[in-house]
Amino acid sequence: MAHKSMGEIISTLRKEKGMTQKELAEMLNITDKAVSKWERDIACPDTMTIPKLAEILGVSVEELINAKPATVTGHKGADYLMNLILKAVPIAMGVAVIVTSLLGELNVKSGFTMLGIGLACVGIYLLKQND
Repeated sequence: MAHKSMGEIISTLRKEKGMTQKELAEMLNITDKAVSKWERDIACPDTMTIPKLAEILGVSVEELINAKPATVTGHKGADYLMNLILKAVPIAMGVAVIVTSLLGELNVKSGFTMLGIGLACVGIYLLKQND
């Protein structure tokens, strides 16, 4: 089990013992939602819970603590973020032009500036897609 995350270890051992998340949670006096978060590597058991959890699952505390770190899947990278920004800015600039125009607060120079920023972002995004 050394190549598994803590969540994977908990899930595997719980299932081997024929327990549901709710049953394990009741034995630990916690919610089944907490067990679900552990098994999905969203959260970890607190230090006071780990010894009892290890006992119930029939493993050592060290085996749980020495599990491999969970992989972070939420981070998509700078390129993803840049593409998101390059797509969002033109929409924001277009909305800004429309809203300020409807409010009667838009002057021509500001309108062209906002639309120019939006078009520049679209152009950069399209150039990046061709690479």
